Amino acid sequence: MDGVRRGLRTVARRLGLALALAAAAQPWAQAQAPVQVRASSDAFPPDYAAVRAAWRPSDARLLAADGRELQRLRTDFSGRRGDWLPLAEVSAALQRAVVASEDRRFYAHGGVDWLASVSAAWSSAWGTGARRGASTLSMQLAALLDPGLRRGPGGRGILQKLDQMQAAWALESRWTKSEILEAYLNLAAWRGELVGVDALSRVLFQKHASGLTFREAALAAVLLRGPNAPVPTLVQRGCALLRELGRPGECRGLRDFTQAALARAREARFDTPALAPHWARLLWEAGLADARGEIRSTLDRGLQAAAVRSVRRRLGELRGTGVTDAAVVVLDNRSGAVLAYVGSSGALSEAADVDHARAVRQAGSTLKPFLYALALDERRLTAASLLDDSPVGLDGGGGLYVPDNYDHRFGGWVSARTALASSLNVPAVRTLMLVGPDALAGRLTALGLPLARDGDYYGYSLALGSADVTLLSLANAYRALARGGDYAPVNLRARPGAEVQAGSRLYSSEAAWIVGDMLADRPARARTFGLDSPLTTRFWTAVKTGTSRDMRDNWCVGWSADYTVGVWVGNSAGASMRNVSGVSGAGPVWHDVFDWLYRDHVPPAPPRPPGVVERAVSFGEGLEPARIEYFLGDTAQARFAPPDARADPGRPRIAEPVDGTILALDPDIPWDRQRLRLRAVDAASRPVDDARWFLDGEPYGAGGAPDWAPRPGAHVFELRDAAGAVLDRARVVVRGARFAAGVPASIPTGLPDGTPAGAPDGTPAGAPDGTPAGTPDGVPARIPAGVLAGGRAGGRDPGNHSVPQGKH
Repeated sequence: MDGVRRGLRTVARRLGLALALAAAAQPWAQAQAPVQVRASSDAFPPDYAAVRAAWRPSDARLLAADGRELQRLRTDFSGRRGDWLPLAEVSAALQRAVVASEDRRFYAHGGVDWLASVSAAWSSAWGTGARRGASTLSMQLAALLDPGLRRGPGGRGILQKLDQMQAAWALESRWTKSEILEAYLNLAAWRGELVGVDALSRVLFQKHASGLTFREAALAAVLLRGPNAPVPTLVQRGCALLRELGRPGECRGLRDFTQAALARAREARFDTPALAPHWARLLWEAGLADARGEIRSTLDRGLQAAAVRSVRRRLGELRGTGVTDAAVVVLDNRSGAVLAYVGSSGALSEAADVDHARAVRQAGSTLKPFLYALALDERRLTAASLLDDSPVGLDGGGGLYVPDNYDHRFGGWVSARTALASSLNVPAVRTLMLVGPDALAGRLTALGLPLARDGDYYGYSLALGSADVTLLSLANAYRALARGGDYAPVNLRARPGAEVQAGSRLYSSEAAWIVGDMLADRPARARTFGLDSPLTTRFWTAVKTGTSRDMRDNWCVGWSADYTVGVWVGNSAGASMRNVSGVSGAGPVWHDVFDWLYRDHVPPAPPRPPGVVERAVSFGEGLEPARIEYFLGDTAQARFAPPDARADPGRPRIAEPVDGTILALDPDIPWDRQRLRLRAVDAASRPVDDARWFLDGEPYGAGGAPDWAPRPGAHVFELRDAAGAVLDRARVVVRGARFAAGVPASIPTGLPDGTPAGAPDGTPAGAPDGTPAGTPDGVPARIPAGVLAGGRAGGRDPGNHSVPQGKH
């Protein structure tokens, strides 16, 4: 019987309303369009709590480890939705304005406003007064909750309108007025893609919904009636609503106010943290968001904010040097959790959306610690072993490779400790000659670095960082050294303080500890960085910097017992910076981050492994002060001296030019202004003032020989003692060139051994200008030629580099 009664009441309601609805609805022709009439109201309305729980913002939310919001990431582009706001967080002015504009008798009716329906029908039938709709807030909410009740392209027909009224009655029977108004404000579309009061207030008005004024509320309310209405219409309706609300004075300047508000439709949300956009994107792409679109991360909110502030402040200090971008990564050594991740400098960046922490850039000298750790493990050297920091020329297969130090100075014999801590290039290349490029490349790949080629491709330049890496992978590789040589990948799901992450051993704990001790040694790095620099901290840290070729990238990566911090500074376009190195660019940011991490305590240094032996050592020729040094097991010894010094401490050698150098005369520089520097040194790389020079078998000079004006052909420089015995020899080939004013008569046209000239300028035939055949410009295919200018090749020592140069 109850079902029959409900059916009779429904029929009666429909019959009683039909006459009024016929006039209030769309024209009869539109009403004839097929409409799906609700079959049953048993499933409607849904529970209020369920509707609220089902609400999803259009952004995923990145949460810090403590649950606080770090970032919002737009993931749904069907509409721009904010959070669901309780009615208590919506200003009373907006509530009043919406009710006055959309449903004046909202608190009096039971879902359908009969007076409004009759008034609308009368206006439609007789064409008198302003035409207004009769839909109440409850009816509009019903259409928002049930897709079947939404207005179609041709409007609503009579039967669909009846279903909407029936749904409104059902809604009013189960929901309170406050719940209906709250749901309506959160589900309604306001302007363009803005859906919900939170998106409306934070975007158009750049404030929280609780602070909306009457003027803002009036504009918002009339947007509900016409979301895409033109400005004049919105101003007219808004002013009428303000008068109705008793605020006629707010109409003054309403047009300008409206235009300014609508112009903000695409701006960022007000008062929304934006601290980690790149990390949010990475975790979203990794599928780590939950059903509510929340991404719980391991980031420390305070640390993340401190890293962002440091990047902005330090890059501001470097303004005018070509620096626009930076990236920071902080890892927890135990768990592999990412504690901070800054992908760009934000507004300072030329490409803020690019994740520079995952962009491949040239590594510079940051690969040296892995080289020295490998050499230590293989017992090829110790921290006290002496390495020759003097010019060297190597056959790289594709050319003569002549590495140079960052400051273009050579220090003679230095210990491996000094060489690594001070980031000397030539000793690193000599160390790679002991280990082999293939072995180092294999180890770097095992550490997770994205090397694209094998060791043969990079050759000896791999010691100086000619490979491309990412900051994230590089910092994690350093974390392997911090973990005593135990490598484990970055753990996106880890939590700080969790159990030690399982990994695979790539270095012995002893070698990793000694390398860390070398990188933490302030006196050892004083040669290059001084005793006081951004690399100096008040607690134990091991740190290495790096600057790529032409100062396009600079790095600073280091670790403590607890954390590993990596910083990159440069710019997206890859343009060179001006006089910015790892210690001046990335170093200050690195220092700031570690200062924040240990702002309230001083951590202990990592304990020394049992297999590390301590021994007092001294050095011959006074090369370095005596000190306590550390060794792997049976590699310990007490005294280190250069091998040449033990055999013949006074024997000189040729430092410049390097044996096998090939040069080219520059046709754009007068011949008599081009010079090659001659330099002889002793076994300790000190200048020799009494050297006897011979050129092509003829005496050339003694002591500090003058620079040589090169002439085309093959030449041999020799150093001889007083008895005429040859002490050292360097072979040089000079490629001829055509000069704009012709070949100077002073340049001999034959080779020193009497070989006939093959071209007008005396150089061998083979190319149009008489230069040797082998490449389009006549340079031998195996060795690239440097161009002499004032005694320097390409601005460097003779022998231009054919591969990127690593720097500290």
